[in-house]
Amino acid sequence: MDERAPFVVIGGGVMGLSTAWALSRRGERPIVLERFARGHAQGASHGATRNFNNAYADEHYLDLLARAREGWDALGSVGGEPLLRLHGLVSHGSGAALGSAAKEGAAPGVAAIHAQLHDRGIPAELLDGTEAARRWPGMRFEETVLYSPDAGVARAAAALGELERRIVEAGGEVRWQSPALSIDQDADGVTIRTESGTIRAGTAVVTVGAWSSSTLGGLGIPLPALTVTEENPAHFTPRDPREPWPSFNHFVAPGAWPANVYGMPTPGEGVKVGFHAIGDEVDPDARPFRLDKHAGLLAEYVRDWMPGLDPASAVHLSCTYTSTRDEAFVLDRTGRVVFGAGFSGQGFKFAPGVGAVLADLALDPAARAAPAFRLR
Repeated sequence: MDERAPFVVIGGGVMGLSTAWALSRRGERPIVLERFARGHAQGASHGATRNFNNAYADEHYLDLLARAREGWDALGSVGGEPLLRLHGLVSHGSGAALGSAAKEGAAPGVAAIHAQLHDRGIPAELLDGTEAARRWPGMRFEETVLYSPDAGVARAAAALGELERRIVEAGGEVRWQSPALSIDQDADGVTIRTESGTIRAGTAVVTVGAWSSSTLGGLGIPLPALTVTEENPAHFTPRDPREPWPSFNHFVAPGAWPANVYGMPTPGEGVKVGFHAIGDEVDPDARPFRLDKHAGLLAEYVRDWMPGLDPASAVHLSCTYTSTRDEAFVLDRTGRVVFGAGFSGQGFKFAPGVGAVLADLALDPAARAAPAFRLR
């Protein structure tokens, strides 16, 4: 079967589905090709929850978060519950926060993040550790704590289903178990070979996560080096199910723990806790699905900093990170191919904003992402 389509999105994780939805909101009928089955656990988009974390000081991330929030609000509720559970986020610690500045030696502290949120009208307050522990007795805190009530959790699996529903409702298609076997572009379009035939697209959007380098490398696109790691957060059981739990960031001091810590409550599964970006480097086509050397340290961290959780109750998960050196996203276009990559375990909450940016790039060859996200 040979087809023609104005837009084909290759990769049906949250970034690809968000891009296809953004295109459909503008009257297009994109085709999404995903190599795996619906609900697969091979990439980075599966699971019930993701941290909806707004503790950023970089302007480009806060701008993208604003676009993302518009998208989340437009997606609304699924099953009678909003896709964003805004139960609040607490951030504390003296280490480096997330974002590109953190990798360049200019990481903002929680006071600087608070100032940026305040300037944008995003609710946030600074608490001392004693007050924070009174509000959330399951946790210990360092001296100054940033509380962001307009943050919390994104319902990940429910969001994927709703994005697909919206795409199909608008006349687009999501084709599961439909790998793109080859991609070739010329001045007039992109030819995508699949197991069922060839699709000739005006523009292709590639959002394939851990497979970005191998997929885009053959097109001569100068992506930055991308490292794929297997990460092992875990759910822990609360000792008292009545205690409130926020989402959280702990920006740990260098040398205290292997990496920053993040987490959030997941109803029915416990409280997710994970070290950020410390997993073993893996080949996504030969992923071992095994615990790394830091799994035991995660229980020790919980024992020290989260007295409201049972450290012996860990149920570990496996997910992949695909990261650039500075953890900055890549959102750009070369010829007829638009691409998004390097979301480094912090991308899910930004997905509707990322999809909007990639749709901009696909619809308008003159459009540009923020400078921090362009090829360098």
